[in-house]
Amino acid sequence: MHKFLLAAGCAALATPAMSAGLEIDVTGEANGTIVIDLFEDVAPQHVTQITTIAENGDYDGVVFHRVIEGFMAQTGDVEFGKIDNLGRAGTGGSTLPDLPAEFSDINFARGVVGMARSQNPNSANSQFFIMFDEGAFLNGQYTVVGEVTSGMEVVDAIKRGQGQSGAVSGTPDVMSEVRVTE
Repeated sequence: MHKFLLAAGCAALATPAMSAGLEIDVTGEANGTIVIDLFEDVAPQHVTQITTIAENGDYDGVVFHRVIEGFMAQTGDVEFGKIDNLGRAGTGGSTLPDLPAEFSDINFARGVVGMARSQNPNSANSQFFIMFDEGAFLNGQYTVVGEVTSGMEVVDAIKRGQGQSGAVSGTPDVMSEVRVTE
């Protein structure tokens, strides 16, 4: 299992031998550390893609562009989600290919991390979301990639968007730097 850390100046957690992690400095209304266990046994292609994007530095400076109260916070648009170019935030991906769905029987509960996609189930790429609350209507429809194990108070502090779309106006919270750790 990989560790996925959304952090402000934290050290990597001790993990099993074959496990890597990510450290992400989060700035904005939400500042702090979110620790996410990535489920490489459930969604191996998605976990590999997230790790590769982080190793390439592509998540650095990416905002939480879609945040809906009582639902989820979405980030990871490495193409259009940078703080200095938010005109199309949420519509892009990475330079890597889209992934085939890796659906599982894991329920979308509070703290579960899923991959965002378009209408096509095989279109997940770089964007992911963290659940604020349970979302059973997503079960079996989106790929689960992990779960928050620490720092839900940081997730809960992420700046909310407006209306049903959840588009964040003004200055959204940012994953300012993402590092892969062993």
